[in-house]
Amino acid sequence: MKILVVDDEPGLRQTVSRILGAEGHTVGTAGEGEEALNKLSTEDVDLVLCDLRMPKMDGLEFIERYTQGGGHALVIAMSAYGDSDTAIAAMQKGAYDYVQKPFRAEEVVLAVRKAAEREKLRAKVEELEDQLSTIRGADEIIGHSASIKAALDMARKVARHPSTVLITGESGTGKELVARLVHTSSPRADKAFVAVNCGAIPEPLLESELFGHVKGAFTSADRDKIGLFEEANGGTLFLDEIGELPAALQVKLLRALQEGEVRRVGATTSQRIDARVVAATNRDLAVDVASGRFRGDLYYRVNVVTIRLPPLRERAQDVPELALHFLRLYNARLGLKVESISPPAMRTLMDYAWPGNVRELENVIERALVLTTGPTIEREHLSDIIAPVSAAQPAVDDFSVKRQTEALERTLIRRALERTNGNRTRAAQLLDLSHRALLYKIRDYDLGS
Repeated sequence: MKILVVDDEPGLRQTVSRILGAEGHTVGTAGEGEEALNKLSTEDVDLVLCDLRMPKMDGLEFIERYTQGGGHALVIAMSAYGDSDTAIAAMQKGAYDYVQKPFRAEEVVLAVRKAAEREKLRAKVEELEDQLSTIRGADEIIGHSASIKAALDMARKVARHPSTVLITGESGTGKELVARLVHTSSPRADKAFVAVNCGAIPEPLLESELFGHVKGAFTSADRDKIGLFEEANGGTLFLDEIGELPAALQVKLLRALQEGEVRRVGATTSQRIDARVVAATNRDLAVDVASGRFRGDLYYRVNVVTIRLPPLRERAQDVPELALHFLRLYNARLGLKVESISPPAMRTLMDYAWPGNVRELENVIERALVLTTGPTIEREHLSDIIAPVSAAQPAVDDFSVKRQTEALERTLIRRALERTNGNRTRAAQLLDLSHRALLYKIRDYDLGS
């Protein structure tokens, strides 16, 4: 700790400095209150040891002026034997503790150790509070643009009813956050919210994950297992990337939605379930229905209410608020103290097309924080993150969002495959896609060769 000893007796200042210096502390001294206040106005100190009886300005006045002036260091008062009333008055004015003169070396050391432990505890409490606010903040949906407000209003309206909801939007737009909003705004809020990415689980395991299985249903089924539908009973089941469901499971999902019951793999009877289904996709399911990739009857069953999440390029006015949100989030998570984003850097963020949407912005801010050595994220901290992808974007001669998006996807997929030497699993990870979704896009864009 950095400690300031304030006492008008030079011998005592020297003795206390030697005792605390031997404990590993950095110790400064002041001969009277005004000198101490001047030093504290320019130096960052963790602890002040202050005598209460000094000429010119006594310890009580010093403590009062220091604490009222916003001083944050702990103050330990030093009082003469029999002067306990004054010591209590000092604590009433803001002192943390006091020691009586004459004192033994170990008494001063113990008082300082107690103060140090208190500071550690206070810092830990602040850290936990920051983490808690960070966790809460991670579930917030940031933005005030008309398009995102319309989507959130729709989510809150439909939440009151048991209707199935389909959330559409590109990867990284926050579909799961909106699904959670539907759940927490509904009468089911005190029940389970269960999420599954339909494109992330291998097809042979997906049926068992969704519907469960009985012991002996297959070789490794050594016990009964409940499925996600049962786990979400009374609550909400979020089926992310529902467009990736294999055809056979589309049939079984349709039956579960129509009949309100599920049958575990290997079971001979079905059981009733009450799970509200919210689905999400980054695909155009209407096109998939037309091509035969997705069942029309299932599409109409899940598409009772549609909530479209706009891509970030359509709500550039939300970028500053989102960027500052992630700045605070990752400052807390990484233990950093970056204070701001410079205007040129913010303009760069607002001008970028964000093919990866909010998730990409979050990743960019996290990386920029790591690269930044000063208190501000500057444009140069973004250049090697944004520029390579930005250069790959097609020229805006054609203002069709759909065609521009397809062109950008094709470019990014080709580059990811080149980067991974054709390894599609690793390329899918780079692109933040499920493996199955990447295979579909490779086929659609004729990138298989």
